[in-house]
Amino acid sequence: MHRLPTRILALALLLCLLCASALAAAKKPKVTATPSPYPEATLAPDAPAYDAEKPDELNADQLYAWSAVLIEAESGKVIFEKSADDIRYPASTTKIMTVLLALHFVEDLDQTVTVSETAAAVNNTDDDISSLDLQPGEEINFTDLLYGTMLASANDGANVIAETVSGSIERFVDLMNQYAQLLGCTNTHFANPHGLHDPMHYSTPRDMAIIAREAMHHELFRDIVRSSSYTIAKTNMHRARTVTNTNELYNQGTEEKPNKYYFPASIGIKTGFTSPAQYCFVGAALQDDVELISVVMYTGKRARWADTIKLMNYGFSQYESVTPVDLYNMRPTTIETSGYATDDPALGKLRLNAVPQNSAKASGVHIVATKEEISNMVTNLKNTMYFQYTRDFTAPITAGETIGTMTYFDANGEPIVYNLVASRSVARRANAPKTLEEIVAETYSDPNPFPKPTVEMGVYAALPFVGMYGLVKFLRARRKKKRRAARHTPRVTHRYLK
Repeated sequence: MHRLPTRILALALLLCLLCASALAAAKKPKVTATPSPYPEATLAPDAPAYDAEKPDELNADQLYAWSAVLIEAESGKVIFEKSADDIRYPASTTKIMTVLLALHFVEDLDQTVTVSETAAAVNNTDDDISSLDLQPGEEINFTDLLYGTMLASANDGANVIAETVSGSIERFVDLMNQYAQLLGCTNTHFANPHGLHDPMHYSTPRDMAIIAREAMHHELFRDIVRSSSYTIAKTNMHRARTVTNTNELYNQGTEEKPNKYYFPASIGIKTGFTSPAQYCFVGAALQDDVELISVVMYTGKRARWADTIKLMNYGFSQYESVTPVDLYNMRPTTIETSGYATDDPALGKLRLNAVPQNSAKASGVHIVATKEEISNMVTNLKNTMYFQYTRDFTAPITAGETIGTMTYFDANGEPIVYNLVASRSVARRANAPKTLEEIVAETYSDPNPFPKPTVEMGVYAALPFVGMYGLVKFLRARRKKKRRAARHTPRVTHRYLK
């Protein structure tokens, strides 16, 4: 009798567990690491033609990359994505994390480090691997090592960085994974510091964008990735050598043969290639104070440049960078003055201009947002700025006179104050009554605040006395009249009957 409900409960619990497992599986990223042989990344046959004149109409099918993402660097907001959570092999874009950790944990970036046999051993694994040809016992400046690792994509350099930071490559890999989780990378696992293929070494475009965004917060990292070339100083085993950036977006080409992938807004970051990963690129671009970060994974050798340019141009078509003054000027404040001259051409209407109180402080303040967000800010400007008026709107008003202030609070909560000044002068009406302020000012400026005596003033002053005198005369005359009337009135004697 009592076993049926128990069985039903057990079945229900099992069903719940199965549903929970199914939901968990659905949330996991789709594993798309491609088995050999590795197919070439091409556009779909039915992909719409890309129109460079209309970058805002970018379609995911117009990218060669199997997975991609584009974010706005300041906020981290995703602008465009294509299978951004599919697992891919990051190849040498891994070195972004490697150098990032070096900048975080190495205090003396100018120190000299020694190459170990373990770090240099990677040079013996494959004839085609990228390296600085570091030798065991070689002594190299650590900053030179950072530049060489990123620009030459040196796998041996990445190993030396790992040992310098953590003492061993294994411990450094653990640090890489811990830090990736700390940044919020949910679908990333590193197996080495350089990106050579390992089935357990993977990431996603979204996670790589998160890592790149964090790295770009470091000024030295920005300097490294936007360098076209760098000369590594002489070591105890090598002459001075120059490494060149592999970012094709930097290459202008020649006048006879210009590079069609040259992209002036590019400021980095890192290329990558292995056969399982195919070509990938993590890029950054800066234009009109709008900074973007893009990631393309599993794409073609040339297609990675074309994909990146399409993504960047799309992002720049969506975002704008404006100053608080630019934002204010889209809908400036116009006040209605009172007491203005009858011949005032604008009938007393006065536009106020915003002028920063501290030009140097205000020059670095920009608002980066989508066109729609900026439009909303303009419509609701008082939700973005704080306005305060310091005087009334009564004429006269002089051009350049401060009428109030506008305050914008930057991302750090720092107030940036702008004066709201009159754009023109507004004359006062000839017969307009004086304001209280004018009366007070005139009173305090007059050495003799009492008015000069005049006939009118004498008349006005005498009126109370004349009135009082007349009233007294009237009362006296009335009293006399009553007395006279009383003398001529006969007396009447009243008799009472007993």
